[in-house]
Amino acid sequence: MNRFRISSLRRAFGLTALWLLAAAVFCDPLAAQGRVEAKYEVTLGGITIGKGNWIVTIGEDDYSSAVTGATSGIMKAIGNGNGNASVRGRVAAGQLNPANYQTSINYGPKNETIHIALAKGNVTDSSIEPVPPVANDRIAVTDAHRRGVLDPLTGSLLYVAGTGDPVGPDACHKTTSVFDGRMRYDLRLEYRRMERITFSKGGYQGPVVVCGVYFTPLSGYVPGRYAIKYLTEQRDMEIAFAPIAGTRILAPIRMKIPTPIGTGLVEATEFSTATLARAAKTN
Repeated sequence: MNRFRISSLRRAFGLTALWLLAAAVFCDPLAAQGRVEAKYEVTLGGITIGKGNWIVTIGEDDYSSAVTGATSGIMKAIGNGNGNASVRGRVAAGQLNPANYQTSINYGPKNETIHIALAKGNVTDSSIEPVPPVANDRIAVTDAHRRGVLDPLTGSLLYVAGTGDPVGPDACHKTTSVFDGRMRYDLRLEYRRMERITFSKGGYQGPVVVCGVYFTPLSGYVPGRYAIKYLTEQRDMEIAFAPIAGTRILAPIRMKIPTPIGTGLVEATEFSTATLARAAKTN
């Protein structure tokens, strides 16, 4: 493994970890209203490289999700970085419909802001500031690739249909389409196992479902990039999901990505969730 490839993979993992590497899955009708507040730690090979916070609020008619993160430990000494991402949208006919997504990443000399506007699952506008240089070997994103997609944060919330316990094998039977402002890719989930978790500082205690995740890039990427090829061939990535109280929605509490320089983990250290009271409606 040469130094360039290791650097490319570390940079790809580190930048993505700034917004907690949200794993994308399809969101269907909601059952109730809820909120989750969580703190995450990002490690690579057992060494802490970042920390972040995530808040999700699901209302009766609208929803929001916001995450902030920053490098820490040895990663901060190598290259100080921070980032944030947020999305707001409507809940219509029981579905999450993202309207405005934004993410900003500052990492050494790299400062980038991405905006995406969506309507009914279709991208109506998107921009990257500053405008990135043109790569002739990058696969172009077509208009068709901007339809029927979710932003990364909306896609990180997993709905489980039915009336039984949502935390189970059926939760992993999902594939989704994601557009992150630069790339269009699919993520497919596959059931792996059940676990039980207890947070030392309180919050959620109970079962979590662990899904394998498979990455398939479709456009907006350079085929020869090592990080893309590595993630495409990876068969050991996993995401663990826990429920948001009062809903049939699951949120990721842990994501594992094996790398040639150690296992990358994005893991919740705190996960507090509560049911929201429905607001009274007046005629």
